[in-house]
Amino acid sequence: MVKNMKTENFVAKMNKFASFATGILLLPIFAACAPNETAQVTPTPAAPPVADVTPEPVPTTPAATPGATVNENIPEVVQANPSLKTLAGLINEAGLTDKLNDAGPYTLFAPSDQAFAAVPAATRERLLKPENRELLRQVLTYHVIPGNLTANQLQSQEVKSLANNPLNIKVEQGQVRVNDARVIEPDIRAKNGVIHVIDKVLLPPMTQ
Repeated sequence: MVKNMKTENFVAKMNKFASFATGILLLPIFAACAPNETAQVTPTPAAPPVADVTPEPVPTTPAATPGATVNENIPEVVQANPSLKTLAGLINEAGLTDKLNDAGPYTLFAPSDQAFAAVPAATRERLLKPENRELLRQVLTYHVIPGNLTANQLQSQEVKSLANNPLNIKVEQGQVRVNDARVIEPDIRAKNGVIHVIDKVLLPPMTQ
């Protein structure tokens, strides 16, 4: 009887040991089969390399150099100036284009379009009549003197114009006046001279 009980206890212990050993052996299998709860991190694609581009320099127009060579004569320079359209038309009307295209050199005191607009209507009509072509030539050549005289070369003095009438030039504190007109845009270069824009039309004594 005692022997049978010992036998049963031994068998029971062996069964527990077998169950424990079986559990130990199955742990790696359970671990391998367990779901992987670690978050899957999708790698962020690397940004494409930024090209090292050096910006191209913006082209700039070089400033005009005083004394630079100009290829156009006085009539062409006058024609191209947007504030001298009236004068350009009158030079052509008076037949002075060839005269102002020769070698010169000449200094032209050029009335602006606003200056011509301020001339009394009766005087304008008189000058534009076909029979007064020579009078128109006299008025226009009264604005021209011989020589290539920039603003800083002009001096207070009386000079003879191409119309053989004197012009009174006065220079004070850097301001140039011709008779009662004021130079408002000096030193416009031409191949055969220089142009100074003035704010009034110069009328020789015969037309006043």
